[in-house]
Amino acid sequence: MHLARRLTISLSALIGLWLSAWVPAAAETTQHRADDHAFKLVTLAEGLSHPWSLAFLPDGAMLVTERGGTLWLLRDGEPQRVAGVPEIAAVGQGGLLDLALHPDFAANRWLYMTYAVRQGRGYATQLARGRLNGTRLEELQVLLESDSVTTTSRHFGSRLQFDADGLLYMTIGDRGDADLAQDLGNHIGTVLRLTETGGVPADNPFVGPDSPHPEIYSYGHRNPQGLTRHPETGAIWSVEHGPRGGDELNLIAPGINYGWPVITYGRAYSGLPIGEGTHKDGMAQPVAHWVPSISPSGMAFYSGSEFPAWHGSLFVGALSGELLARLEIESDRLVGEERLLQDLGERIRDVRMGPDGRLYLLTDSGDGRLLRIEPAD
Repeated sequence: MHLARRLTISLSALIGLWLSAWVPAAAETTQHRADDHAFKLVTLAEGLSHPWSLAFLPDGAMLVTERGGTLWLLRDGEPQRVAGVPEIAAVGQGGLLDLALHPDFAANRWLYMTYAVRQGRGYATQLARGRLNGTRLEELQVLLESDSVTTTSRHFGSRLQFDADGLLYMTIGDRGDADLAQDLGNHIGTVLRLTETGGVPADNPFVGPDSPHPEIYSYGHRNPQGLTRHPETGAIWSVEHGPRGGDELNLIAPGINYGWPVITYGRAYSGLPIGEGTHKDGMAQPVAHWVPSISPSGMAFYSGSEFPAWHGSLFVGALSGELLARLEIESDRLVGEERLLQDLGERIRDVRMGPDGRLYLLTDSGDGRLLRIEPAD
């Protein structure tokens, strides 16, 4: 069945998406239980091809990227393909990746996106923005042609997050060349901090006449595929993939070296050790780490009222772990973890806090789904 047709059938649920009291009969629903809340998981769309990112528009519509290069607009129960998406390289882990709305999107319609591109004989992560006009992107602007070219097709990073001052954070993975994550002469293995037009904020930590890349905010990252802002403190949090073990939860701070590949709690896929151990002076420790790996991806703090006991929890999707982790954070420390949806058997790629006080998930497969978590009846 054609994807648009499959989406149309499943997305009949979206007609009442923001009506919290109504669950459309056409939506597939399963019941689940967590420590503090019973909840149900509602399938809003299926048939997505490796969906990567989700964004909510002010009018209640949603945008979803597929890694292969399609951007979908989902409004009033109907999927529509958005035209004007930049040319991408859909190769390996690369393709059309993250989305972020400008903080004043309702007025200016700027939509930001990251994606993989072919550069010379290799691939790199790129940042662009365009104005969303109906179902078309217009005035497309490439804001950053990152210095992250390698011949591999993995570890593109690519998450985006605006902070409370309207500055844009962007992650780039080590691109399969770990040692370059310690080299400030490129963008590999970094979190970047940019202005809304792709410029360099004056207070970035590596601004100076001798700095080749003053966009860099932190470095020593392996493959950060999750990035979010705390709704109260404004702090920027990230999760990144380790190798065989050693996934990390990090609180991102200016100028900090997060250690990869010199220090890690993981091991090489061969089982051999990596680097110099787990600690080294001048290199930050993660807030938390996972051994074995769960492959953390999209993440969001819960700030709604539908699940009172979850207020302030950090929800992290897991790919290889096939679960949704609920992390309890106190004073920037991890004090508890609950693992949800382990019986789902799906790779959870993105996690978003919806404007209706509910959580939304994307599952990563050739028949990916858009899911909503809401209170049980």
